[in-house]
Amino acid sequence: MNLPLMLFFVAVLVPVFFSRLRSVPAWLALQALALGWNGVVQHPQLSLHGVAALAEVLIVRAALVPLLLRRAMLARAEPNLDLMPSNLFSWAVAITLIVLAFEFAAPSMSDRQAITLGVVGATVVVSLLLLATNAAPPAQLIALLFLENALSLFESLFPEPWPLPVHAALSCIYVLTVGVGAWLISKNEATLAELPGEALHEPQ
Repeated sequence: MNLPLMLFFVAVLVPVFFSRLRSVPAWLALQALALGWNGVVQHPQLSLHGVAALAEVLIVRAALVPLLLRRAMLARAEPNLDLMPSNLFSWAVAITLIVLAFEFAAPSMSDRQAITLGVVGATVVVSLLLLATNAAPPAQLIALLFLENALSLFESLFPEPWPLPVHAALSCIYVLTVGVGAWLISKNEATLAELPGEALHEPQ
């Protein structure tokens, strides 16, 4: 496994198993840096298309989106919980899904594309597991962003990169996902703050 893929894989696994919600924006930025590094490794002689794609990754995914997400999460008055529930069952399911994702690419594991497919598959199954195990709005948003980063990594499997309009559309979707998610997070918090005190508790 080459270094950019290894870095991306670590930036996916560590927050899922060991990090709390408010530290995840930094890991998303690290995923974006790994995506940019992977693009440079694959295309060392950057064309105009490559420079534009790298700028999108660094500006939007590594800087703007983590900043917006962090601001939205800090605005919520709730504990800084684990991203995924810390119990043996969740960890066992996650590890099993990751192994299966790499087994999917096992027939040609020596091929770099097969390893990339394994990393993409592992990111997708971990993201789906997050959606299933953590109902907190920030965690749901983070899982969606993990999926979109996996989609961007999947592009590296193609012999020709997507056209610039497609990159622009994906970048807009990425920012829109965070914008709408941050608005829903803050709206949910504001709605809770407007409720009377007795409405926040379960009836006895």
